[in-house]
Amino acid sequence: MKVGLVLEGGALRTIFSTGVFDAMLEKDLMADYVVGVSAGIAYGVSYVSRQPRRNLEILTRFVNDRRYMGLKNLVDRHNRSYFGLEFAYGTIPNELVPFDYKTFDAFPGHVEAGVTNLETGEAEYQEVTSQDKHFRLLQATCAMPLMFPIFHLNGKPYLDGGVADAVPYRRALEQGCDRVVVILTKPRSFVRKPEKLLPLIQRRYRAYPNFCRTMEERPERDNSARAELFRLEQKGQALVLAPNSLHGVGRIEHNVDKLRMLWAEGYQQGMERLEEIRAFMGR
Repeated sequence: MKVGLVLEGGALRTIFSTGVFDAMLEKDLMADYVVGVSAGIAYGVSYVSRQPRRNLEILTRFVNDRRYMGLKNLVDRHNRSYFGLEFAYGTIPNELVPFDYKTFDAFPGHVEAGVTNLETGEAEYQEVTSQDKHFRLLQATCAMPLMFPIFHLNGKPYLDGGVADAVPYRRALEQGCDRVVVILTKPRSFVRKPEKLLPLIQRRYRAYPNFCRTMEERPERDNSARAELFRLEQKGQALVLAPNSLHGVGRIEHNVDKLRMLWAEGYQQGMERLEEIRAFMGR
């Protein structure tokens, strides 16, 4: 039986997800395939490299460091992102909180990140590898509209993978997974509403009408996909973990105590449901 781990994005709220898979790592519960979008997969590579609490350390150490995130990064013409890209994707993993490339490479399964193609407006999935020490693919999947520059991979323009496919469980099933463990970053009751900044997005990305259409249709698509996911859960094909509360954590959160609380909820939920997860994964 092939089991996939599916990771929703959610910027810093994804700290909940790291709590869950930190609990899984403590008991050596490894999926056969991992796919995610945005911060989901950017944090999820630490699960693949078997480095529990690595993401918690990064956020608690650097969330208030201007090199990590802040408006100065956004107006820097060499950066053009709220996050300091070189610091977050180069200095931290290669110097300050080293990423275990060797263990990542030893993972016997497949790891993919979803990105949104601006020209087509469609989701695409690419393999995450250790060959790029600056994680260009992870930067692209995290590239929130208006908050990041456009990333070009193999000559094509991309932004945040969560725009076209917020929870890529269908991709996991297409890749041959019989069951999927899905970690959401929003409560089960979440309903996506129309994007308030849609007019601004439509102006900023007017050269990409298909992407603008995808942004406009996002609420209906995401809400329908979540409903389908919960039906799969009832059939026993998916196991879903989601926060009961966000503890006031915003997508761009500076309060370390709040981040610790949301991580702790993920960790506690992971530990409490550990045997259920183990049985579901057939481990």
